[in-house]
Amino acid sequence: MFVRNCWYVAAWDYELEERPIARTIISEPLVLYRASSGALVCMEDRCCHRFAPLSKGRIEGDDLRCMYHGLKFAPSGKCIEIPGQETIPARAVVRAYPVRVKHSWVWVWMGDPAQADEALIPPAIGFEDANWTLRGSSINYDANYLLVNDNLTDFTHLSYVHRNSFGASEEFALTRPDVKLLPRGVRIQRWIVAGIRDDAEASTALQIEGRKRGGPGLESWQSYDFLAPGILLMRTRSFRAGTRDRFKGHEEDLDNVPALSDDFTSQAVTPMTDNTTRYYFSWGPRKGEGSERSADQMLDLAQRAFAEDKEMIEAQQRIMNVRPGKEVLTSADVAPMQMRACLERLARAEAPAGT
Repeated sequence: MFVRNCWYVAAWDYELEERPIARTIISEPLVLYRASSGALVCMEDRCCHRFAPLSKGRIEGDDLRCMYHGLKFAPSGKCIEIPGQETIPARAVVRAYPVRVKHSWVWVWMGDPAQADEALIPPAIGFEDANWTLRGSSINYDANYLLVNDNLTDFTHLSYVHRNSFGASEEFALTRPDVKLLPRGVRIQRWIVAGIRDDAEASTALQIEGRKRGGPGLESWQSYDFLAPGILLMRTRSFRAGTRDRFKGHEEDLDNVPALSDDFTSQAVTPMTDNTTRYYFSWGPRKGEGSERSADQMLDLAQRAFAEDKEMIEAQQRIMNVRPGKEVLTSADVAPMQMRACLERLARAEAPAGT
């Protein structure tokens, strides 16, 4: 199940340099390149002549030449030159896709171009944001993207999968967050009183400093939106003991309370094919003294933790390939099931009448 009328993350903006790059999103091969004008171009990665990949082509000004038989395509996807031939068939065209750069990511609209609404690009935070010191990377999964979405909307797994990396305590498994349905996703919020074990070795400089200033009983407020097709935007702030009770477990007016630590992560789950997924992520602290060191440590920590997710999710996919079946759900599955229902609703709205 894929939603087409939405923006998918196709690359980091720094990945588009002098040569075209190939990407696959919802089983469609794409080529992306930066034109001489600086504009980004995204087209079908398949020449209409002999189906050679245009990602092996050559950028010529704003255009892209296929390096098999030399057909040249404008950013619109229309063929504008065929070597040795003056007449260009009307059918000599490849599909072009709406593409935008925002929040350090390259976003591609995979559905009806007439419905490509920039307002639907999720409000991630990019490297250029002056308020945060961020680091980022990406990782590939041999698994369906919905399994990665499930993982990111149900944090009970932190107590087990990430016990050694994040040093997560049992609190994530034993307590339930507040889950609110959004028009194109879910909002998940919770207070964490003992989320990181005292004996954890994976604490970043940011967390260590927060403990020094906050003393015992550090409390964290974690709030994130998970939006179609698979975008996680999460802010985590730590406060002195007693803050949770003072605000009766909710977020109102927390901006007026000095945070002992404050970090933000933007993550994007992009389905390549039915059983392959690319996962982009950035994470880092609020900009300030020591934030560069903390950001480096947080990237290292994230890479170790996400490798643990990858191992588990790919193993899960292998089992499902051999023996699919109906899952037994628990109370922790509220957010994953609401997110799946949201994606199903969006996909169903795109389907032709009567299907």
